Amino acid sequence: MQKEPDALQRRMARTALMLTPEQMERLRVAHVMLFGLGGVGSYAAEALVRAGIGTITIVDADTVQESNLNRQLCALHSTLGQSKAQAEKARLSDIAPDARIEAVEAFHLPSTPVPIPPDVDFVADAVDTVAAKLDIAQTCHLRGVPLIACMGMGNRFDPTQIRIGDVFSTRNDPLCRVMRRELRKRGIDSLRCVYSSEPAHECARTEEEAQSRRQVPGSLPYVPAVAGLYMAYNIVESLCRRDGR
Repeated sequence: MQKEPDALQRRMARTALMLTPEQMERLRVAHVMLFGLGGVGSYAAEALVRAGIGTITIVDADTVQESNLNRQLCALHSTLGQSKAQAEKARLSDIAPDARIEAVEAFHLPSTPVPIPPDVDFVADAVDTVAAKLDIAQTCHLRGVPLIACMGMGNRFDPTQIRIGDVFSTRNDPLCRVMRRELRKRGIDSLRCVYSSEPAHECARTEEEAQSRRQVPGSLPYVPAVAGLYMAYNIVESLCRRDGR
């Protein structure tokens, strides 16, 4: 008598048509750590879990705000005011109850780093702070942990101009320029990243922003979403490639 497929097999049935059993197992036993659960990170996290990543550690200290509703998957009226990490964990657990999801409510900074566990197979950097991005890159470089980082997606309109490449080969992104300069100082000559070749657009400023000279970047729902999906694609493709396909 043929055994009925379990819940995991039913959930992953369409994925199994695209990947070999060996690749599916590689994803199931993989541990991915994701820093940042904004418009980019929330889409990356969800795609990774839906693709079958078995263990994911998500890191963010923010709470869900109304201004997040236009682009972040964990941002719903029902989650306003909640911890992003906990709201995202609940959402991911509802998608994949079998996945092991660790939510860390913290900001990663060089002075207060969030440790990367020794069993992590891949790190995804979706944070905004340059100091944090550089510290994550340096830690992964020293430990030999594969990393993909997202560069600037604010003030962009066109998701078709998003690319995957090396930060040292990018253009039209001031963040990439800063990262290149600072990475060289640390002896790092390569960093896989998701970036946009579209120049950032000048956006309207509030009166408060004009006075403080600090402008919050504008965003559209599909630009950070595509960047997050590209990050997830690169991670899944890299983990599967290790099995020889």
